[in-house]
Amino acid sequence: MTLTLDRARLRALLPAFSLVAVLVPIFFLQPATFSYFGLGLLLNLAVPLVLATLAQLAIITANDLDLSIGPFVSLVACIGATLLVNQPLVGVAALAGCVVLYAAVGALVEMRQIPSIVVTLGLSFVWNGLAVLLLPSPGGTSPAWISSVMGYQTPLVAAPILWSTVIAVVGHLLLMRSSVGVRLRGAGGNPRAMSRFGWSLVRSKATLYAVAALFGVLSGLCLLGLTTSADANLALRYTLMSIAAVILGGGEFVGGRVSVIGAVLGAVTLTLAASFLAFLNVSSDWQIAVQGAILIVVLSLRVLLQQRGGEQ
Repeated sequence: MTLTLDRARLRALLPAFSLVAVLVPIFFLQPATFSYFGLGLLLNLAVPLVLATLAQLAIITANDLDLSIGPFVSLVACIGATLLVNQPLVGVAALAGCVVLYAAVGALVEMRQIPSIVVTLGLSFVWNGLAVLLLPSPGGTSPAWISSVMGYQTPLVAAPILWSTVIAVVGHLLLMRSSVGVRLRGAGGNPRAMSRFGWSLVRSKATLYAVAALFGVLSGLCLLGLTTSADANLALRYTLMSIAAVILGGGEFVGGRVSVIGAVLGAVTLTLAASFLAFLNVSSDWQIAVQGAILIVVLSLRVLLQQRGGEQ
């Protein structure tokens, strides 16, 4: 029993170990990065990916998968760079409409038992098409207040680290510790029990999809604030990266088993790996390959620990 518990704790700590494994060679090769400005530079784009990862986590919590989060984040950035600047009320209404549509998709997936992969794949083309209509070519500008928020320099600790920590703690408390969070996770973990207790699976999935949309909106606005302009293809890579970060953080595709803190660590790990390779002028193709290698190694270790635990 003790060995089994130790292996379970080790599995839970794998996201932290993977982060350390990425940090060590970075600090060894470039000791100057271990500073306020160095870490801020490496993790400059971490917050948008962290938020997109939590959007994906909300969907995976319901045993679904979202293949549209990347195009959705790009659309939000395009809305922010155009409508929020020229017609703020219209822009806010457009973002609210996107959240409502996401919730409706979640309800539809549950009521009609349609595979989420099919629905969200189709939705990705809708988001991308709308983004192209709003911004046919890269451009636009970030609202001043968004740029100010994302450009704010926090004391002592680099802003990306502070914001990622706050997001992880708040998300963990809401999803993993609150009664509402337990109920929502039940939609993926034990839907039959939820039905027996009279809790609506349709409402739970709609809520999780709406939460995913809210995180997606925040991700798009944060990304816009950092880049100061938008593009219909700005965040397409976020779809696969968000899935990888959730899985890297200990999440599983079935059973509603997720970890908010682990997912945030996974997103930070992938951001660090990509940023450092970009800093070394390594091709973006190799950046993706390294991120994939990190995921494969961690998953292999997780499977190995699970098998060893089953043998005890």
